[in-house]
Amino acid sequence: MVEGRGTKIMIKRRKTKTVKIGSVKMGGRYPVSIQSMTKTDTASGAIRQINALEKAGCEIVRVAVKDMSALSALKKIRAKTNIPLVADIHFNYRLGLEAIACGVDCLRLNPGNIYRREEVRRIAQAAGKRRIPIRVGVNSGSLRTTNYELRTIKIETLMVKAALDYIKMLESFDFYDIIVSMKASDVSATINAYRKMSRLSSYPFHLGVTATGSGREGLIKSAIGIGSLLLEGIGDTVRVSLTGSPQEEVKAAKEILQALGLRRFDPEIIACPTCGRCQVDLLRIVKDVNDKLNTIKAEVRPAKVAIMGCEVNGPGEARDADIGVACGKRSAVLFERGKVIRRIKESQIVDTVIREITSKEREDALV
Repeated sequence: MVEGRGTKIMIKRRKTKTVKIGSVKMGGRYPVSIQSMTKTDTASGAIRQINALEKAGCEIVRVAVKDMSALSALKKIRAKTNIPLVADIHFNYRLGLEAIACGVDCLRLNPGNIYRREEVRRIAQAAGKRRIPIRVGVNSGSLRTTNYELRTIKIETLMVKAALDYIKMLESFDFYDIIVSMKASDVSATINAYRKMSRLSSYPFHLGVTATGSGREGLIKSAIGIGSLLLEGIGDTVRVSLTGSPQEEVKAAKEILQALGLRRFDPEIIACPTCGRCQVDLLRIVKDVNDKLNTIKAEVRPAKVAIMGCEVNGPGEARDADIGVACGKRSAVLFERGKVIRRIKESQIVDTVIREITSKEREDALV
């Protein structure tokens, strides 16, 4: 169960084994962690991007290890970054063995292209000696299946089977530090695959919807897929896959987790959609508050701030907000957790809100 002020979100996290990637533990007892992946060539520019991702709030980062040049860069990357590092391995199992030797914290293996038993055994033994977990990363686009199966069997069923078969093979080598992901570009197929797998496995899940695209479309697909599963208590680490900046992936993941009450990172602005009763420029006010908070967010506790367009329902609708304003004609009432404190002028709204949530006395009261 996740509790918020004035309300309770009933999220009962799925019980799983605990797996550790570097310093980050994942499983039902631990916070849902945030991942992203570098989008530069691993041999050039990755260090700068990894450090930028860590600054943005990323907690685990994955890098593509596609050839020997990427392998050569791994040791340097490991030496100049602090965040837990996952090596993304496809086709060539030897790249996985070398990545382990370079000191990565986790491997992602694709059952669709690294599947020969002897190759998987060698990777599992090397990873086991170093206590490095393996993510079984099933992707709908690289399943080893026939055209007939694709026509007659649901994609989520095929993904679950691929994951279970791979897990069974790893377990036959006495390897149990396993994380599972089953990603499709179809949101419903992704959700259904994780739901089914949650009844069949106790390993932690890495959530994501793959190839969602960019901008609004990618954000909506990811929020629906990841958010639906998290609400059901399914999911232990997430990556929002967007065509664009990896920092935007981290920002989106943080917003999804905060919206569900699973993590708190930054001040949260809630604002009404406005209607004919609104007599102030609410859009401008919200933008100005957001802009100021973005410049000082390191100094601000993750408070909930309400900016409501009228006094009819404002304090009541935002009763669980730490600080809020309900606007009238060229004025507003300032309230704290639904209780009206005083009336202020429209010109004072932005500065008053910022001052209220940054003052030491107010911060102490909001804890």
